Amino acid sequence: MKIIADFHIHSKYSRATSPDMTADRIAHWADIKGINIIGTGDFTHPLYFNELKQKLEPSENGLFKLKQGTHSARFVLTAEVSNIFDANGRTKKIHSVIFAPNLTSAEKLNSKLSGYGKLSADGRPIFTFHVKDLVKMSMDISEDFLIVPAHAWTPWFSVFGSKSGFDSIEDAFGSESRFIYAIETGLSSDPAMNWRLSKLDKVALISNSDAHSPRKIGREANVFDCELDYKSIVNAIKSRDKNRFLMTIEFFPEEGKYHFDGHRACNVFLHPKESIKNDNRCPVCGRPLTVGVLHRVEELADRAEGCVPEGAVSQRNLVPLEEIIAEAFGVGTGTARVESEYKKMVSVVCPEFTILMDLPFEEIKRISDSRVAEGIIRVREVKVQKTPGYDGVYGKISVFSGQSDTASSSFKSDDQMKLF
Repeated sequence: MKIIADFHIHSKYSRATSPDMTADRIAHWADIKGINIIGTGDFTHPLYFNELKQKLEPSENGLFKLKQGTHSARFVLTAEVSNIFDANGRTKKIHSVIFAPNLTSAEKLNSKLSGYGKLSADGRPIFTFHVKDLVKMSMDISEDFLIVPAHAWTPWFSVFGSKSGFDSIEDAFGSESRFIYAIETGLSSDPAMNWRLSKLDKVALISNSDAHSPRKIGREANVFDCELDYKSIVNAIKSRDKNRFLMTIEFFPEEGKYHFDGHRACNVFLHPKESIKNDNRCPVCGRPLTVGVLHRVEELADRAEGCVPEGAVSQRNLVPLEEIIAEAFGVGTGTARVESEYKKMVSVVCPEFTILMDLPFEEIKRISDSRVAEGIIRVREVKVQKTPGYDGVYGKISVFSGQSDTASSSFKSDDQMKLF
């Protein structure tokens, strides 16, 4: 069966995360988006883990569903962990997504981790031991755990990050690298960029939302054709079987916060070629630039741009429906007009992913404004303009060329907006 999965999200117990990120609301929004499997996020947090045990019940092997309600989304136990440690004379900062096969194994890992830090301090706990020890610790409990380096290219907290990462998976994980079957490409890169590194051919490239609010769930995701159970999903990832792991759903990587090099304080963003000419320094103030994902890929790549390795899982770049609606109407994404149109479309017809990827043009026009329908088709045909993000500033994907400015004064935060 076709499965859309978003494994990496956060609960309300993580810093800078919406209080709406509860199991009930996560399942609700997963259904709205058309996501079949959603990560729980943050199973290492004691309060949240207790809530999960109370609210969820086993469904298919290794998956869970809410005990109450009619939601169809299934949960898989996931968490993100931050390891900050010294190696090779430098401080390394690596985030990892942990997939747990069952509650018992997750509880055993939580017990081990509690000896190294205060799990209740944050939904994404911080530890000072080497990241390879996280892998060993998990595998000692069960080799059914899956450890995935999170947002693998972002500058500050990733396995390949320009500020605190390594040059290879083997450098980062040593002998435990044999248990690293996948990396998460992150919002600022996509599989096509990662295909330029031949040493990544042996790992799967997965994509997830890293959502901190319900509305961001599914901004990146993975599509499978396999049985609805934990081992089938994990095996599809490990094997990189194109018949079971069909594709990833991607941001346009230019929209990510670290695609280009830049210096936010001076509103400067540069292509890597320009950064190199400036010795990776800001041309305005002379301070070091934050070297972005594209630059870092260029540093490590051994293939030309556009190379597609044999066996590569395909990708599809999308723009969230609310962003298309907002641009079509020339208003901000948090306005009442966007809320009304979005709610009408997903309530009357089908989930967001079906609208964005599969619904025929005439059907989209029937249930939405014609300009919204045009915008959806333009995204499908990749007729968009891209302004790259940099140094923590999101980029901009313009669906209607020259008409992409939105009314930012009308913007409301996700916490202020109460859709459905």
